[in-house]
Amino acid sequence: MSEVTIGIIGLIVLLCLFVTGMEMAFLMTVIGFIGFGILNGFGTAVDLLANDFMDSLASYGLTAIPLFVLMGQIAFNAGIAGRLYDSAHKFLGHIPGGLAVATVAGATVFKSICGSVAATAATFASVAIPEMDRYGYSKKLSTGIVATVGTLGVLLPPSVILIIFGIITQQSIGKLFMAGILPGLIMAFFFMVVIFGWAKINPSIGPKSVKYPWGERIKTIPSVIWPIVIFLLIIGGLMKGIFTPTEAGAVGAFAVLLLCVVKKDLAFNGIKKSLEEALRTTCMVLMLVASSTVLGHFVALTNISQVTADWVNGLQVPRAIVMIIIFLIYLIGGSFMDDLAFMILATPIFYPIVIGLGYDPQWAGIMIGLTVCVGSVIPPVAICVFIVKNITKVPMGIIYSGVYPFLISMIVVIILLFIFPELATYLPGVFMK
Repeated sequence: MSEVTIGIIGLIVLLCLFVTGMEMAFLMTVIGFIGFGILNGFGTAVDLLANDFMDSLASYGLTAIPLFVLMGQIAFNAGIAGRLYDSAHKFLGHIPGGLAVATVAGATVFKSICGSVAATAATFASVAIPEMDRYGYSKKLSTGIVATVGTLGVLLPPSVILIIFGIITQQSIGKLFMAGILPGLIMAFFFMVVIFGWAKINPSIGPKSVKYPWGERIKTIPSVIWPIVIFLLIIGGLMKGIFTPTEAGAVGAFAVLLLCVVKKDLAFNGIKKSLEEALRTTCMVLMLVASSTVLGHFVALTNISQVTADWVNGLQVPRAIVMIIIFLIYLIGGSFMDDLAFMILATPIFYPIVIGLGYDPQWAGIMIGLTVCVGSVIPPVAICVFIVKNITKVPMGIIYSGVYPFLISMIVVIILLFIFPELATYLPGVFMK
């Protein structure tokens, strides 16, 4: 068999074994090791396995991941999201669908200090849905927006997915963070537009809540300002070259911890829980990164990427069609397995093709991030929907029916980025030359 055939068989076996429930990190390591051993000798494969794990886990760039994850877990356990939602509720609750709009506003600010999609969905499922239930909101709207709003964490910094994408593709993480800001804010705005329009057409789906006096609204502003200040500190430091991404993560984690300790929002048990959860998440992510390195060397040895690139270049179709096909592969693959795992698996194969077609690297990262956003809320493997379902006990069908209107927003943002790539490239080009 040719090297390409062996590579294709290896990838097919990997996907088939994943369906059985085996962990993706373990599978990528085993398939990569066996495949490399078949092609280049098992003695060499043993050396590869040791070197890849050592080099991957000893990489300084990866230290940004546990720091940003810890920052998000501290914010999650300190109840910062609840206060952000309360503030947004008092400012926006009196408009049609106001509590759902407040959920988007609160989650957008919360994402500035928490890069976890799952943590955001879990937090607002516990905080926002009971309040929307109290005012008679439709379960379709309340669960749909909470399941969807967590996807903002893929685009808005500090995004763990963008950090990993930057490491895999050797891009500037700071530039990727900057590239995700405008598309993330646009998507949040479209979420709000969908909610407002839906509630105007059918007022019973999102009734107005109490209109709070300005005095009560102003009292909640400090709870919003501090997360924004920390976010600006992190992004400003990256923009000006004061911080590396790792240093930015350390500063952010320390700032959030200091804020929570000073305001007495987090006891010792809360700090301990944050460390445990951050460690668990970090180990999962780092194992995926290390195992993908092993698999990546096997894939590189088979020349699958080069053969695929040559085949794509030989197609007599516009490059936009090729990009659509690639994004559909990400979307379908991310729908059947964990989106992060599939991104790590597919990016070494397709990223060179995207760059070969002449697309901007930051634009490509944000577009792939958007497909991950969509994949995290559509069946069959929709992590955000599963989280909301487990917390609220609302049937999956109702949650999905509430998610679908917000998918329109994501599709619109994808189309806008295709037409106006400057939405992703403008901020990195201006602030991080």
